[in-house]
Amino acid sequence: MAGTDSGEEMQRKRGRPKASSDDEKRSHIVANAGKIFVKHGYAASTTAIVAAEAGVSKQTLYRLFESKEELFAAVVRDHRRMMLDLPRQPEQGPVSRSLEQIFMIDMDEERDIARAGLLQLVFREAPQFPELIEILNKEGLLASRQLLADWLEARQAEGRLRLDDAASGARMLMDMVFGGMGPPEGRTSAWPDRTTRLAHLRRCIAVFCKGVGAD
Repeated sequence: MAGTDSGEEMQRKRGRPKASSDDEKRSHIVANAGKIFVKHGYAASTTAIVAAEAGVSKQTLYRLFESKEELFAAVVRDHRRMMLDLPRQPEQGPVSRSLEQIFMIDMDEERDIARAGLLQLVFREAPQFPELIEILNKEGLLASRQLLADWLEARQAEGRLRLDDAASGARMLMDMVFGGMGPPEGRTSAWPDRTTRLAHLRRCIAVFCKGVGAD
């Protein structure tokens, strides 16, 4: 009997494909939703389109995300890591080099355009959907700014820079760097080439580091 039970169990395992976990499904849906939102805009993107592109049923999508708004919030949370490479372990070397890595100013053009795409979407459609700004602030910009403020505060505690207000410093630095990047569709008129743009971004970081006496 034991052998029979074991054989039946083995057969069931072989005959039944392994179901992906909810976490895997959620990540897969969010990855597809991000591309759809950027491509079609928030208004034109529907849960039906997202479900079809992700290869899941609408029932599965609604089990994991109660609404399109909740799905968009998950996309913004996932996108946060593309804005700033934080949190991260403290590195050896100059603070300026660490900040260049945190802002990922050397990322390739395709990823850089994807990084800016979601921000453009939010500001373009915010008049129609004001909740998008709230989601971006709560799940994206404010959270990223706090992570950067925490990082700066930790470097100050190590004696590697002097900053009397880490939150203000983080806001200032993000304004300088992200403002310097500019929207992808306007870069050809704002910058003659990628090399000039990257040199400007490094200069922004260098000016900030000089101002706070970073090592």
